[in-house]
Amino acid sequence: MAGALTSWWFPQAPLRRVRILAVIVYLFLPVDMILFTGGVWGHAHGSSIYRPVLLARLLHLPGASEPLVYVLFGVVVLGALVAAAGRLPRAAGYAVALGYTYWAVLAMSYGKVDHDHLALIVTLFVLPTVGVTAREVTNGRAQAAGWALRCVRIAVVATYFLSAYAKIRHGGWEWPNGATFQWAVTRRGTFFGHVVAGLPGALLIGQWLVLLAETASPVLLFLRGRLLYAGVAFFLAFHFLTWAAITIHFLPHVICLAAFLPLERIVQRARRGAAGEPVPVARDQAVDAMG
Repeated sequence: MAGALTSWWFPQAPLRRVRILAVIVYLFLPVDMILFTGGVWGHAHGSSIYRPVLLARLLHLPGASEPLVYVLFGVVVLGALVAAAGRLPRAAGYAVALGYTYWAVLAMSYGKVDHDHLALIVTLFVLPTVGVTAREVTNGRAQAAGWALRCVRIAVVATYFLSAYAKIRHGGWEWPNGATFQWAVTRRGTFFGHVVAGLPGALLIGQWLVLLAETASPVLLFLRGRLLYAGVAFFLAFHFLTWAAITIHFLPHVICLAAFLPLERIVQRARRGAAGEPVPVARDQAVDAMG
């Protein structure tokens, strides 16, 4: 039992997969800090609506100020570029994790808490634990890589499952029969959203489908191969439709779904295709404990 649990938590996973995930995540951070959590900039000159979230209260973190905002942004962006380049993976990685977490805490302390950043923050803290530079990355596998990917996957699944829990906790067991989607479409719906809302029963079916899918999301942790990729495709489609209907994208969370995919194989096939080389159709026969 202990051996099975250990092998599940610490599977052998490709180092190159973690490296590709790190590049994606680190290069995404400046985009997030400007477009998605950029509200922090507006409070740098002082604001009376600072309501620190629990972490900020426990650590007595001050609110936004010009020096703090500029320093945080500089540290995170510079550290992210260094880490994306595969240099100083631990030092730069942890600096980015701490700096971005503070930035996210500030963003959530001036308004609503966005749960689409949970997996992103977990990812930032586990990536440096692998501690492999770009030069040291090989086609080999390591338990450190498997543990990091496992943590990211758990964070992704926890976001879905806890979202389902929050719906029932705050909306009751009648939530899927309520008018949440109808309210969302009325408030910020697109043309596509209004078309869907006009279909009899479509929004209620959507609410039931979302609740059931979020509740069943832990299954993703145990699927492998095509079933796993189908599950990831389902959630990607869900996020795309949500964006198309009510312009809510969950992009920080969607980025972390990449941890479920064989990124090193995808990149290899893309390179072969770009070079005009034949792309193998058969799946890599190597045993992949991560799916």
